Amino acid sequence: MRLQLKRVALAAGTLALLAATTGCAKLQSRDNLNKGVREYKNAKYPEAVKYFQQAIELDPEFTTARLYLATAYMSQWIPGADSEENNRFAKAAEDNFNQVLDKDPNDKLAIASIGSIYYNQKKFDKAKEWNERLLKIDPQNKEALYTIGVIAWGKAYPVRGEARAKLSMKPEEPGPLKDKKVRAEVRDKNLAIVQEGIAALEKAVQIDGNYDDALAYLNLMHRELADLADTTDDYKKEITIAEDFVQKTLDAKKRKAEEAEKKAAGGIKMEEGK
Repeated sequence: MRLQLKRVALAAGTLALLAATTGCAKLQSRDNLNKGVREYKNAKYPEAVKYFQQAIELDPEFTTARLYLATAYMSQWIPGADSEENNRFAKAAEDNFNQVLDKDPNDKLAIASIGSIYYNQKKFDKAKEWNERLLKIDPQNKEALYTIGVIAWGKAYPVRGEARAKLSMKPEEPGPLKDKKVRAEVRDKNLAIVQEGIAALEKAVQIDGNYDDALAYLNLMHRELADLADTTDDYKKEITIAEDFVQKTLDAKKRKAEEAEKKAAGGIKMEEGK
């Protein structure tokens, strides 16, 4: 009986020691996170990475540290710069964001960040997939909608531009595409893409009426539609819509500037007695 009691006491002591050790490791992990955040805010990303890595080593389940680590790698990545080191930063960021998603498939920051990596790498199909994934859990995400619209324009514009060049039509020459067969070919390739892009951009503007970038792309998208029109009148209608979006873009920029000015003025307070 005494032997059994000793064994129970020993097991309890071991568990208590393990719990204390685990608790200590978690405290140290969070301390490293805080140090990493300070370095990150000072744009000392390599130093921040080391602290975030230490935080994860001490507590492998610490998702916040993993998110910060991925973001610190991403902050060191320069889109478009093709070097081994730069590509490593993008890969490390993507890998760590994916590890976050292994634990929480709906982490919006991780999904948006991977979509941004693919977009900046010009992997537009993958970027679109990740932004669509984001919209499934956050339907009101205007940036994801905007990105999908921009990707649509990026796909459609070169096709139409090539067709204009083939027909010896200068960029400033009024449309629509003057050859019926070529116009039909471009329509088959572009129409659904353009319509999808317009729908995404219109929804972004519904969410934020001052979203000037989205308004500017709606102008561009309606110019894509204009060149696909079968008649000159239909072409002119689309151009009128496009020009209306130019004005809406300017109006939105003006409203945003006025709002920023009011906010800045509201932050200035006169000292009493002056």
